[in-house]
Amino acid sequence: MIEKMKMVHVVTTVSGKEQMLEGLRSLGVLHLAEKQSADRSVSERFSTLSKTAMSLKDYLPEKEKPTDEILSDEDFEKLYSDVLGAIDKKSNLAQTISMDSAEIERITPWGDFSPEDVKYLKDKGYDLHFYKLGKSEFEEVVADENIRVIRLSEVDKMYAVAVFGALPQTISASELTLPEKSIAELKKEIESCNAETEECNKLLTKASAYEKSFNAQMLKAQNAEIFSSASLTAQSDEDFVWLYGYMPEADIEDFKSAAKAGGWAWAMEDVAEDDDNVPTKMRYNKVTKLIEPLFDILGILPGYREQDVSLWFLLFFSVFVAMIIGDAGYGCLILIAAIAILVKNKKMTNTIFLIFVLSCATIVWGAITGTWFGMESAMKVPFLKALVIPNFANYPEYFNVTATVQQNTIMKFSFSLGAIQMTLGSILAVRRKLSEKDLSFVADIGWAIAVIAMYLLSLYLVIGENIPVKPVFIAVGIAFVLVVLFGGMSPDKSFGAGLKAGLADAFTVFLNTISCFGNVMSYIRLFAVGMASLAIAQSFNDIAAGFKGPLIIVAIIVVLIGHGLNIIMAFLSVIVHGVRLNVLEFSGQVGLEWAGVAYEPFKKNNKVQN
Repeated sequence: MIEKMKMVHVVTTVSGKEQMLEGLRSLGVLHLAEKQSADRSVSERFSTLSKTAMSLKDYLPEKEKPTDEILSDEDFEKLYSDVLGAIDKKSNLAQTISMDSAEIERITPWGDFSPEDVKYLKDKGYDLHFYKLGKSEFEEVVADENIRVIRLSEVDKMYAVAVFGALPQTISASELTLPEKSIAELKKEIESCNAETEECNKLLTKASAYEKSFNAQMLKAQNAEIFSSASLTAQSDEDFVWLYGYMPEADIEDFKSAAKAGGWAWAMEDVAEDDDNVPTKMRYNKVTKLIEPLFDILGILPGYREQDVSLWFLLFFSVFVAMIIGDAGYGCLILIAAIAILVKNKKMTNTIFLIFVLSCATIVWGAITGTWFGMESAMKVPFLKALVIPNFANYPEYFNVTATVQQNTIMKFSFSLGAIQMTLGSILAVRRKLSEKDLSFVADIGWAIAVIAMYLLSLYLVIGENIPVKPVFIAVGIAFVLVVLFGGMSPDKSFGAGLKAGLADAFTVFLNTISCFGNVMSYIRLFAVGMASLAIAQSFNDIAAGFKGPLIIVAIIVVLIGHGLNIIMAFLSVIVHGVRLNVLEFSGQVGLEWAGVAYEPFKKNNKVQN
């Protein structure tokens, strides 16, 4: 369920600001309505720590675990200062090495000479300049009696000369800019930089073992950042300081006790009807809590005034996953993986429990369809054959069932799931609107009628069931009229205004009615994706069966790779199709937009938050 919120204003004296902030943070239930950015220095502390800790991960030797030792603040600051210095020094050394290497590459064609000797000659009055030039320019220089020139060895397949004084600008030539150091000196400097870099690496490798110390300091920095943000968010005048935000009703009594102990003044009111920033705090039970990891991964959350569909989402999602993966053998592998993760972590989490549920659902569906790694031979095992529901069997010939009957049964089951889920969505919308005295609930009844009619039409068109079409179209017409007449109603409108709004939206309703048929039809993807997964598994099995004798190893590789890819594709299909049917088709019928603002109370975290 979604917990009900109250708007709470908290006031204290200017001198009591820190005490109030500490108290509210310890209580950890007030979601601030507005949040200012934290002080820049505080934010930069966390950012720098985080980047540094991430950099140090590259220095931790393989197969070596970080130490459990947590350094004191004083010892950590010394280590942290050394680490920052080493990282900065490494950067400077790398830049020096790069520049020196580039300089060596630039001057190497001219030979290993001493720049100091050239400068000495210049001080003695011998103003030497060095040039590279082409053949014609070289001949022009040599022919000019006013230019004193010394020919040098070729440089980059060009003529090279030393000239007393500069060449006239009319002669095209590339002059050598004298380096500050000789090649030998540059190489020696590079060696020195490499040695210093190695010393930095040793320090960083040593520091990488203190991962837990960095995490502890990052947590302190993040909590300081949160506190700074709250402090800057608090408004004040000469005498008082105040904050306001949202608080769950369930935590009101704890807040009152804290306010009394801290001497804070407070005021409380219901959240405004037009307030779109009310945060959503979900309260899951033992069953619905299993879907929380999936909501977190998808980043979806119902709005404060929307409905909690966690239970229905979990139930239908489990069936969808089972049908999309569709293979009991794959379900067994997923179950084994979940058990392995549980043994390794030694703790049952919601994510692991969800994987258990989904794998068991997949095993059940695979068993009743007779699908075990896509092997037809599984039906020759009496126990596995006894688990199959004949009309659902993927190998219907073993049960005297035709392929057409089997496919029509699975398609009808898929359409039925869609009709049930979408009708349920309309019923949930009706229930919510009745409690709000919103007359547009009649439009949702119309949509429920439309869904059932479209379901029957799907059976008639796709499966060819003998269904009277005339009553179906009459039902669609009734549904259309109900939606048009009552779709524009709302508690803040008169009946006439709502009727006018609905009529004005008639064309959109017409298009949505057609779309309703497409939504019901879209559930056929459960049948199609499941059949595609089976076909792929059978194809790899057939390929592997073609390898005999010594090539049995190739057959094993083909089976492992083939089924591995098929499982990965099945997981992708779950995300694309299984999630979509819940988040779009079903949620659309409920009127759920997943527009929730996450409830993030001002509190002291016990672990670093992303």
